Amino acid sequence: MANKMSLLVPKTTKPRYSSLCSDDELLDDETHCYQSVSVQRGSWCDDFGSISGSQNSIYLPYTGHVSASLPREELDSTSVPVIKMGWLDKNPPQGSLIYQRRWVKLDAEYLRYFDTEKDVYSKRIIPTVSITGVVNVGDQKFEVVTHNRTFLFRAESDLDRNEWVAVLKSCVGVSRARTSLDLTFNPCVNYEMKGYLEMRGLRSKLYTVVCADKVYLYKNTEDYRLGIGITSIDMNVGNVKEMDRRGFDLTTPYRIFSFVADTDQLKDQWVEAMRDSIKEALSNYEVAERIWAEPSNQMCADCSAAKPEWAAINLAVVFCKRCAGEHRGLGPSVSKVRSLKMDKKVWTEDLIQLFLAVGNERANQFWAANVPPSEELTLNSSSDERRRFITAKYREGKYRRYHTLFGNQRELNNALCINVQSSDVCETLALVFCGADVSCDTGDPELTSPIALAQHHSQTLQVEFLTQNRHTEIPRSEVKVPIDTVHYMAPPSITHNGFLFKTGSMARPITEKKGKEEFSRRWCVLNDGNFSYYESDKNATPNGGLKMKEIVCLAVNPPETHGYDHTFELYSDSERLYLFGTDNPDAMREWVKSIAKSFIPSGAEHLLLKDFERIGRLRYKDRLNREMSRLGWFCLVGSGLHIRLEEDNSDETIDLQKLQELSIQPENEVLVLVERGRTLYIEGERKLDFQGWAAAIQRNAGSSGDTLSQQQLMDSDIPVIVDRCIQFITQYGLTSEGIYRKSGVNSKIAALLEELRRDARCVWLKEGEHQVDDVSNVLKRFFRDIAEGLFGAEAHAWLSATGVSDESSRICQYRLLFSDLPRVNQATLRALVNHLYCVQRFADLNQMNLHNLAIVFGPTLFQTDGKDYSAGRVIEDLIQHYVTIFHVNEQQLKKQLDEITYIIKLRDNLTPKAGTGSGDFICTVYLEEKKETAEQHVKIPAAMTSAELTFEILDRRKLSVREKDYWCCFEVNEKEETERPLHYQERVLPIFHSLGTDSHLLVKKHFSMEAMLVYLASKVEVSKHGMMKFREERSLLGLGLSSGSFNDRYFILTSTSLRLYKEVRSNRPEREWPVKCLKVYLGIKKKLRPPTCWGLTVVYESEKQEKQERQQWYLCCDTQTDMREWFATFMSIQNGGRVWPAEWLKSRSTSRSAPLDARFGNVSLIPLRGSENEMRNSVAAFTADPLALFRNV
Repeated sequence: MANKMSLLVPKTTKPRYSSLCSDDELLDDETHCYQSVSVQRGSWCDDFGSISGSQNSIYLPYTGHVSASLPREELDSTSVPVIKMGWLDKNPPQGSLIYQRRWVKLDAEYLRYFDTEKDVYSKRIIPTVSITGVVNVGDQKFEVVTHNRTFLFRAESDLDRNEWVAVLKSCVGVSRARTSLDLTFNPCVNYEMKGYLEMRGLRSKLYTVVCADKVYLYKNTEDYRLGIGITSIDMNVGNVKEMDRRGFDLTTPYRIFSFVADTDQLKDQWVEAMRDSIKEALSNYEVAERIWAEPSNQMCADCSAAKPEWAAINLAVVFCKRCAGEHRGLGPSVSKVRSLKMDKKVWTEDLIQLFLAVGNERANQFWAANVPPSEELTLNSSSDERRRFITAKYREGKYRRYHTLFGNQRELNNALCINVQSSDVCETLALVFCGADVSCDTGDPELTSPIALAQHHSQTLQVEFLTQNRHTEIPRSEVKVPIDTVHYMAPPSITHNGFLFKTGSMARPITEKKGKEEFSRRWCVLNDGNFSYYESDKNATPNGGLKMKEIVCLAVNPPETHGYDHTFELYSDSERLYLFGTDNPDAMREWVKSIAKSFIPSGAEHLLLKDFERIGRLRYKDRLNREMSRLGWFCLVGSGLHIRLEEDNSDETIDLQKLQELSIQPENEVLVLVERGRTLYIEGERKLDFQGWAAAIQRNAGSSGDTLSQQQLMDSDIPVIVDRCIQFITQYGLTSEGIYRKSGVNSKIAALLEELRRDARCVWLKEGEHQVDDVSNVLKRFFRDIAEGLFGAEAHAWLSATGVSDESSRICQYRLLFSDLPRVNQATLRALVNHLYCVQRFADLNQMNLHNLAIVFGPTLFQTDGKDYSAGRVIEDLIQHYVTIFHVNEQQLKKQLDEITYIIKLRDNLTPKAGTGSGDFICTVYLEEKKETAEQHVKIPAAMTSAELTFEILDRRKLSVREKDYWCCFEVNEKEETERPLHYQERVLPIFHSLGTDSHLLVKKHFSMEAMLVYLASKVEVSKHGMMKFREERSLLGLGLSSGSFNDRYFILTSTSLRLYKEVRSNRPEREWPVKCLKVYLGIKKKLRPPTCWGLTVVYESEKQEKQERQQWYLCCDTQTDMREWFATFMSIQNGGRVWPAEWLKSRSTSRSAPLDARFGNVSLIPLRGSENEMRNSVAAFTADPLALFRNV
């Protein structure tokens, strides 16, 4: 208990105090922490005030400041003597009459006060340089004035008070003189880390700074800038211990400081920074000073940073801390990394003399003899750049100076045996790292090794160097040609290392976004076919790893899929998924490239040149050989699936957007890809990565953008959506009167268009399910909305062609423009004009002649407002001269028209003259309340939606609807005392059949809808979590809860599931239900005695046919707003974000039959009905003067 934080609670009602700070200083309310300073400051103070306001101009311990300039041993011997100490009474700034007794110490740098004279850690630190004045204020009292607050003290006598004032003024004067000489005084220039940390037992966070060999605690950033801290902790007596998920303890002999970081990642960074501070405090600069005696050792051998504190004892080079991390990644077989300050036992006298004899300059004459200027490291080089350079320099030997004997092993060994007998260590270094064998046979039976030879000749430095490199991995090169021609050949192994953020491995696909708090920072190393990850770059034992031969798939996620901007997934053959992330795109690319290169065979390496999103191995079969599956390497790049067949070493590419069929056989996990003349069966050898492949291929086989070329395409390069619509209308709509002129149901058009855009290949338009007018309007809307339009960037040239008066010249111009269109645009335009040509050939049945089609499709295809007939003129010319412009074979066209005629006649003969639909039901619907006068008996067809039923009722009662009136059809259950608003697209007939005797349908206003829409509009991502009171139906869920009462539970609602947790901190949910299987009702029956009146009744019905399961439970919210938000989130998720139609009133008008429009834009349409003379006169008038039709507009 002595180490735990104690809280002093005064008798009066005041906010809580912390014993770490002064009892009179509030941690929660910073607005009252400072008293205004009324002391007049002098000119020096005015100048200094501007410094204290800046972010970087802050006070910190004076020892911290001089540590940048004084030698270490001088610092260690420096101690600041206490000038005066004693008991004083301190008054809080809030003006309390109760003084608190404090033990106060004053030295040349600080005024500190403590609880007792035995305390090690102060309650407050006031730098003397921040004191602007010391003032007597009455009997035995004096004030210490700083830049932002005043401290009031009371001595035991006036004499004692006068002594304190005199000593303080003397110290302040000295501090001012010292500070005036260095106005850039900033002790945290070399800080390791700073930020807010929560301390257990405190309600507010403390601003914590790790700097050199100390940790400083401040109340807030303002105090930090002014240097007025709480206490400082010497790390030479500290120890850092990781605790729970985000917590860690800083333990000293006098106290335990228990900190909690905001995230796991920050915790790792804080722990690492504090451990580095401990190392700094325990460091010994004796070895470093001796190594630095060689001038070239005062600069990093790799990036030239000053005062390097790390070395590779086998390579004889000294480097900085940032480069040391990359050296560690090479492994001890390449670079044995040691500290100049902490590994004192390693540094024997011979090893120190070796570094003095070689030095960085002479070592780099070998290691860095051929470094291109573009590849040199600088102080600002990134970790990736350092890693690439250091790997190339020491592991690969890319920049080394090749010895003249390079490639001749016998001569290299012989030269080594001769040279070790001399003192030339640099020559030995060049021989060894060009391939000479340290353990080669000398030919001397008594001195059998070069080390023995060096010992015999008393060459201690040679012995030390050879001993350190007895097991060193020599840079691998296979040079069979003259040295001056080829210096280097890359080694076959792939090496890479660096920090990545990793989640725990999983046995199921990732379906939700992972936040940053779910990742942990890990040091990752890829070396010799093994991928390992460590707690930090200083740990020798990995937390886990993967062999490259175990990886079956590598998937690169789109940016911002998870909390980190760039993430990738590794799938192993043991059915595990590993997720890694980083915010650095360059690091991401390097990792993906290195890992892929490590497990992809050389025969498929060309796949690595592609910007893939998924790569790996799968088994496959084709139609010619269904009996035996073969192994292939698959690479997914956009809509292209590239395949390397392992057996016959052949390559294939499948355009996914041109597949005729794409389906999954779930019973045996086979993905079926059908293209023209070929069927490919991709097998799921492992369920986990097969699910990823199937989802990715299905996604990329859909539309990838808004232009024509990015749609799903037929083999003829026509978008599938266009082909589906044309085929449906050709078969069922050519005889429909006013085809392409009549409006369909707007909501159905929007829903069908969205479904086709998502995956047109899986949508089959069927008579009865889809209406001709809806499909025709889908086709028009598709062309109007398509990016860049059907005619592309040269649309204006098409419109200008109408100005050519000569018909043959105009046709030639159209031909030229058509040939310049992209391939997909050409095929689409040809197919559409062919279709319109066929439509107008049956104008006697559908009343859509050449002119009407041109007026409808001109503005649609050119995406104009229809005020100018130039667009219509182009379409009219294309249809009229279809055979000439598109070089159509007239015999084939005649055959096509004959087939259409036959289909029309066949349909006329087979279609009975049916009356009203036999599947309609008569049901009772109530308006606003259930009573006889509000009854409406409505005939409900199978396709009638909730919105259509609502409009039907409103029209019968002739009720006008304003814009903000949210009329809705409700399913009301009187027994359960609940109601549920039906979604506007929900079919009514299935609901009607499911109603019990206690239920009915009711049309009324939805008064909460506007608030729900406002709430959903403010949400970036539709999800919700929070506490609700929960009660289950008796003996259903088995959660161990009393069925007689409501219990607090924590719920998380996502796009896929509803999860129930026992409490907020629970890691695993007690239950989880798929959202699509839930039906949510407003209200709870009163006999359950709910704790609030704002409740939801939830019904779960499983999808499994063989085992139907129904569950029901109740949720209570604290407020009506909370209930409304939960219900809105349920509705939004279950209906794909479409809670209410965007154009409510317009959908009302389009839900009923609309009269044919008499004009399109400002251009009049030729009448559908009329005598032959009237039709002829109208066409003749238009031909003579096209503008006459809209002069009266």
